[in-house]
Amino acid sequence: MEIKEIENKEIWESFLLKCQEKTFLDSWNWGEFNKMMRNKIWRLGILEDGELFSVALVIKIQARRGTFLFLPHGPVFKQQTTNNKQQVLKIFLEKLKEIAMEENAGFIRIGPIWERTEENIEIFKNLGFRDAPIHIHPELTWELDITLPENELLMQMRKTTRYLIRQAQKKFGVKIEQRNDIKSVEVLNNLYQETSIRHHFVPFSFEYLKNEFLAFQPDNQILVLLGEYKGEIVSSAIIIFWQKIAFYHHGASSLKYPKIPTSYFLQWEAIKEAKKKGCRLYNFWGIADTKSKIEKHPWAGLTLFKMGFGGYKKEYVKTQDFPISKKYWLTFVFEKLRKTKRGL
Repeated sequence: MEIKEIENKEIWESFLLKCQEKTFLDSWNWGEFNKMMRNKIWRLGILEDGELFSVALVIKIQARRGTFLFLPHGPVFKQQTTNNKQQVLKIFLEKLKEIAMEENAGFIRIGPIWERTEENIEIFKNLGFRDAPIHIHPELTWELDITLPENELLMQMRKTTRYLIRQAQKKFGVKIEQRNDIKSVEVLNNLYQETSIRHHFVPFSFEYLKNEFLAFQPDNQILVLLGEYKGEIVSSAIIIFWQKIAFYHHGASSLKYPKIPTSYFLQWEAIKEAKKKGCRLYNFWGIADTKSKIEKHPWAGLTLFKMGFGGYKKEYVKTQDFPISKKYWLTFVFEKLRKTKRGL
């Protein structure tokens, strides 16, 4: 096996089409987004007998807590077995250590898109990784198979969710608008900032939301959905459509009309749009760990909202860190304290 940088978009995206486990964080356009955010990136591929076998997007993150290399939802494989995963991860790790030394990075962080099994956890342990104090992208997601007819999807929902969708449409006259312009991102951002204050989380900047939109817009892979009631936008979402999967990546809402179920209707319209685009899955993105006491988690309400649409849980190996220098431990303590403060 050999490792090299992949510089051709078509080769990268064509390979990912053959992979089962993946998210838009592996896409070519997510790499372009990171370049727009002034992050240095590498698109690495491992070849066997001249054919791509595995790929990983590598991002250099420079933050106050330290500089590190990050692999979001990777590495991705065409075919996964225990032996080839460990072998491939070892090859990636040797290359990543070289890059880390060149870039003065204190550690390597991987957010694997590998099922959380003892076997997969052991692979990382064997190579010297440790559980990260925090995660950057979801380790637990909620997915829905949307290949079924609309009436069957409705019947699989929680009874309350189905009722609220119908109420929004028939009783309250809620309207959902689909847009793909920067102005719509500004509208969403206003609601998003309001939502962050209400739910006590640190929001992404408008620059982040805008650049994400601009990275996926040229390939028609992103939409902003706006929910309107009485002429006012009271709910919004950014949906990414990539390789037959739709991702609910950002959402925001107003509390001006708390009894109007605009967000429920908006999600249903997003699911229907995903079906029109030929998607097979709808990924609701992150949820709280249902094994813990969910009602105490900051994401409790959002998790119950997502689960109400039907579907199933996907659980990945926890985010993994590979320390390169002693500077890592300063980051570890900082992130551990921040996680405790946020109640996660």
